[in-house]
Amino acid sequence: MPDYTKQSHSPITISLCMIVKNEEAAIERCLQSVEQICDEIIIVDTGSTDKTKELVSKFTNNIFDFEWIDDFAAARNYAFSKATQEYILWMDADDVFLSQDLQELVKLKANLNREFDVVSMLYNLTFDQFRRVSSQLRRSRLVKREKKFRWIGAVHEYLDVSGTHLQTMIAVTHQPLGHDNERNLRIYERRQLKGEAFSPRDLYYFANELRDHKRYDQAIEYYQRFLATRQGWVEDNIGACARLADCYYQLNDIENELKAIYLSFQYDIPRADFCCRLGFYHLNNEQFKQAIFWYKLATQLGIETSSWGLVNHRCATWLPHLQLCVCYSRLGEYKLAYEHNEIAAKFIPDEPLIEHNRKLLQDYLGNEPR
Repeated sequence: MPDYTKQSHSPITISLCMIVKNEEAAIERCLQSVEQICDEIIIVDTGSTDKTKELVSKFTNNIFDFEWIDDFAAARNYAFSKATQEYILWMDADDVFLSQDLQELVKLKANLNREFDVVSMLYNLTFDQFRRVSSQLRRSRLVKREKKFRWIGAVHEYLDVSGTHLQTMIAVTHQPLGHDNERNLRIYERRQLKGEAFSPRDLYYFANELRDHKRYDQAIEYYQRFLATRQGWVEDNIGACARLADCYYQLNDIENELKAIYLSFQYDIPRADFCCRLGFYHLNNEQFKQAIFWYKLATQLGIETSSWGLVNHRCATWLPHLQLCVCYSRLGEYKLAYEHNEIAAKFIPDEPLIEHNRKLLQDYLGNEPR
């Protein structure tokens, strides 16, 4: 792969394309975080009734109205059609570039080889109490305009891309301030009433909306329908297994929860979060050796930053070690318990439970660290 840091000609130019509606609480924060690298900002408003457009006008005059037709892809494609620069960057109003990521984006803009059609970036979704990333995935974020890539899907739309692809460690950070939790579910239900046929992807994301609204029995039905198509993207298949397990857990159906976890192994090698789920099940049943097996496996899998699926950092870093500390202490193997507590401490040194465990285990070990 060519080294994009050795670009010999002029920097690329970038159009930022966004769709917004009633985002007065977040839009300035978003645009301030990224305006430095934008040669053009395109904002498509789908019906704001607050001060969104007024605030946007501080950053750009390229503000376009789009009549909302329950179709996110249509709105995004319209925004892309207004771009005039070489590359298109897309964001949502509650996304930002943190300073270190913006610095890397500035370097990327200055050095990117134009033979790349698509640049993917990480998407930081949630953070723990220590402000460390706890879940993230990867998305195609910067694309060459002349390729005319299109968005697909009325809800939970995706950008259909091809060509030469560069994966970076630059991250967009999601900082939600609240949104219409009923919006996507309403769109799906209206489509149902119209008799529209759902694609496998629609089935999956409709099931997600049902689960998020605690309609677990219906969610299970649609996850099963999605998996039965055998046409899903592998990461969606694995996600469906995880969410099926969530639904069964909420319904106290432990047998089917376990079946959903093991079903995920048909699609890929075990992921750390599924290993931790199984470890938790066996720990709760005082089956400590089985729990140790699954937690140890989780520690060996690591964080996959190239994954396009959801990555749970906790399950790949400190959580299994902390749980191994519990397992080994319950078996009276205090030296091993201490060792795993100290490994967990490397990830979360400020967690009060770490110090609590340390003092307790030092007492068991004769007040001397091992």
